[in-house]
Amino acid sequence: MSLKDNVNYVKDEISSEEKFLESFVKVERFYKKNKIVIISVVVIIIALVIGFFVTKSIQESNKLEANIALNKVLDNPKDNEALNILKDKNKNLYEIAQYLNSKKEGKVIDVDVKFLKDLTAYQKALEENSAEKLNSVSMQNDFLLKEFAIFNKAVILTENGKYKEAKNTLKMIQSDSKVNDLVNILKHYLATK
Repeated sequence: MSLKDNVNYVKDEISSEEKFLESFVKVERFYKKNKIVIISVVVIIIALVIGFFVTKSIQESNKLEANIALNKVLDNPKDNEALNILKDKNKNLYEIAQYLNSKKEGKVIDVDVKFLKDLTAYQKALEENSAEKLNSVSMQNDFLLKEFAIFNKAVILTENGKYKEAKNTLKMIQSDSKVNDLVNILKHYLATK
């Protein structure tokens, strides 16, 4: 290498070091200028992360305590301490425990748990052999046993001699339904009516 090449090499190295120092000075100025904002953002992010994990931990703890309390209530329905824990930790499980305990005693209570409430209404409609109540239950879009309720409505209509209404009711059940086998049997019966 020639002397000129060496000088150029040294100039390039010095230039790159100057650029590095210049960018470092810019970052330092930016930090000094926005020091409070940067520290605040970092503190907020750390607090959010800690809060998220603490909340998740508390929820898991509550879930575990509620499940243990539910098991105690199922073993001993008169365990008031476990019932109070359930009431505090998980309102839905408390309502389910109350429902199960009342059912053991031969009573039926109203509950606010969505699907359990729907199933209770369905059960009452079947016990009363009421096509109107089955119709109101089956018309709810998110009812779990919607198609089965429609089928039971058709059975009740058939028992009451309302064959045309029963046929129309069966048309409401889709062909890919799980109750389709039962629907086909009832349709065959109704074919001669």
